[in-house]
Amino acid sequence: MRAVVFFEVEILDAKTKDKLCFLDKVRPALHSGTFCWIFKEKHVPVSPFLALINWLFLLIICLFVCLFVSDPQWYPARQSIRLDPKGKSLKDEDVLQHLPVGTTATFYFRDLGAQISWVTVFLTEYAGPLLIYLMFYFRVPFIYAPKYDFTTSKHWVVHLACMCHSFHYVKRLLETLFVHRFSHGTMPLRNIFKNCTYYWGFAAWMAYYINHPLYTPPIYGEQQVKMALIIFLFCQIGNFSIHIALRNLRPPGSKTRKIPYPTKNPFTWIFLLVSCPNYTYELGSWLGFTLMTQCLPVAFFTLVGFIQMTVWAKGKHRSYLKEFRDYPPLRSPILPFIL
Repeated sequence: MRAVVFFEVEILDAKTKDKLCFLDKVRPALHSGTFCWIFKEKHVPVSPFLALINWLFLLIICLFVCLFVSDPQWYPARQSIRLDPKGKSLKDEDVLQHLPVGTTATFYFRDLGAQISWVTVFLTEYAGPLLIYLMFYFRVPFIYAPKYDFTTSKHWVVHLACMCHSFHYVKRLLETLFVHRFSHGTMPLRNIFKNCTYYWGFAAWMAYYINHPLYTPPIYGEQQVKMALIIFLFCQIGNFSIHIALRNLRPPGSKTRKIPYPTKNPFTWIFLLVSCPNYTYELGSWLGFTLMTQCLPVAFFTLVGFIQMTVWAKGKHRSYLKEFRDYPPLRSPILPFIL
């Protein structure tokens, strides 16, 4: 019968190199995510019975390993366990025996800072623009001159723009609640302030000019607005279709990554040429909104968004190429054959 080889594991602080804890006789099938549980397991949602068993087991470890593990601030979401102090974080599903370490393994712990769930961030950053835009649309007091309080614009494109803008963010809120499946449950708390400043600030800037009493309609009038509306709606449907396709790639509660391919839905056929068509459709939606309103702040928001989405798309495209050897070589990150 083959003897089981046990590991000795020490965890050091990535910054100070101080020893935080030492684990003896660790089984080789231990997942790296277990190390995070050692620091604060009770934050992991499990059934009451399993929670009790895990808590008793980890309480014994806490009593005999080191005082550091009893610190309540080290909940799993803010922990990063890595092989190198400046390296990438190990995944929860990484197994000890498959890592490039000997029987005496050294890992480094880094505090990622206070964390907040992706769902909370998305709901906050999307609800803001929806409400802020409506405040300008209804011309609540202290925005424009008092004589314009609670008046409405005489231009029908202003009302159409409000419906399109509201539809876009209501769609985003519903997708956050019912469609998106996040590979990472949390993000740094500081990101919510940065993201909200971006979305809320641009929403106020755009809404101020589009709903201004002196706003003038697009140069080419009704034809331009109708064409813009078609582009906007087409891309909104396309964006939603891509989100559904991506959702169906990942089973509930899983972090599995697969190559996205076109489905029977024609809006997903763009996967043949682009790695991140959700960003392609998002760009198209805002180009349509820019054409519809012919407003400079909207054009600037579209440009900034395009730059940011290009960075994200390139990063995701590189990760696809690195992870999947059979990844389709014809695809571009965000714009077919261009970018």
